[in-house]
Amino acid sequence: MAYKIAVVGATGNVGREMLNVLAERNFPVAEMHALASARSAGREVSFGEDNVLKVEDLAKFNFKGIDIVLASAGSDVSEKFAPKAAKAGAVVIDNSSFFRMDKDVPLVVPEVNPEDIKKYKKKGIIANPNCSTIQMVVALKPLHDLGVIERVVVATYQSVSGAGKEAMDELFHQTRGLYSNDTPAREVFAKQISFNVIPQIDKFMDDGQTKEEWKMRVETKKILGKDIEVVASCVRVPVFVGHSEAVHVEFKKPVTVAAARKALQKAPGIVVVDRPDPEDGFVTPAEIAGEDPVYVSRIRKDPSLKNGLALWVVADNLRKGAATNAVQIAEVLAEKYL
Repeated sequence: MAYKIAVVGATGNVGREMLNVLAERNFPVAEMHALASARSAGREVSFGEDNVLKVEDLAKFNFKGIDIVLASAGSDVSEKFAPKAAKAGAVVIDNSSFFRMDKDVPLVVPEVNPEDIKKYKKKGIIANPNCSTIQMVVALKPLHDLGVIERVVVATYQSVSGAGKEAMDELFHQTRGLYSNDTPAREVFAKQISFNVIPQIDKFMDDGQTKEEWKMRVETKKILGKDIEVVASCVRVPVFVGHSEAVHVEFKKPVTVAAARKALQKAPGIVVVDRPDPEDGFVTPAEIAGEDPVYVSRIRKDPSLKNGLALWVVADNLRKGAATNAVQIAEVLAEKYL
């Protein structure tokens, strides 16, 4: 069976990637619509190698007859249109943060909790987790099955593409300008991003953590288990695509490095590259742009804990961290529930 699909936010970084991934994975599409704001209506976007779609105005679009909506247009947009699309009969897979912590909306990473997809029937909406959460829980799931995780301490190194095209442009122009002795112009980030790191992603909350750090905590607990404690330090780095994470895990019972490596190697969606080799023994974000797996390296004992391990986790934030995860949800949805 083929499905009528609409992609909301089709002109953005993630929206374009959603169209690419749908085409690459040969999702059964009977009809495809690319939707965006009125100012983008009439523009053209690619769907696969040979198909070009004309962007339609989201505000004027009638969702009646649409089977699945993949959305990445921000929380304000999703708040308004997602219930409307669901009421018209579509299932909405939403990449914004608006519905993630709604108790009636499943928050899904297919390698981790695919069984939760069936809960979509309550509101007709499935939430795609935060990009940094997705890659971390994919790596944590086989370890949690092995030794029961009690606590996670994570430091993220997040690329500018997570903040949109304008952020990528800012990194490019600042880098070029610094070589010309120009003063770095700042519009997206409060601090210079070129040749720098910024220990703030999203707004600050009353307790001092940022919203991104809060998201990683509460989303991990919703997906993987409410008893897992998480503390995150989220940092923006001058990388165009690809998020990296230094993850420290504390288990309820001992887990050896060998057992962890074996479990990770067997787990779906993970590629383990873990050797004491400076050239080929670990993965960096520059090497995995455009790839779908979550890459795990530097698996080692944490000597500061009785039952602790440390690992390095890297993934393309536009693909597995957003578009690919959404399409994988759609695949399970189409196969088992529609």
